[in-house]
Amino acid sequence: MFIAFEKAVLIMGLLRLLSGSIEIFAAILMLRLNDIEKALVVNSSLALVGPIILISTTAVGLFGMTEKLSLFKVSCILIGVTIIFIGIKSE
Repeated sequence: MFIAFEKAVLIMGLLRLLSGSIEIFAAILMLRLNDIEKALVVNSSLALVGPIILISTTAVGLFGMTEKLSLFKVSCILIGVTIIFIGIKSE
């Protein structure tokens, strides 16, 4: 039985699998290193991966939906994402 996935959904799923694999690898690395300082460095590195995967997955999803959404709705989503980034930016 062959299951056909929509391209955007497949990419989003693969990005999430990649993210999860990186998280599992980091957990194993922390256990192997068995040092609190090194574990904190590994954990801090994960702080970069999470947002990058989130933004990439969201972007792929939005590009996949652009043909189904009006220009106004896409603009509202982009404005909303921009406001979220402005809100979380620490000064």
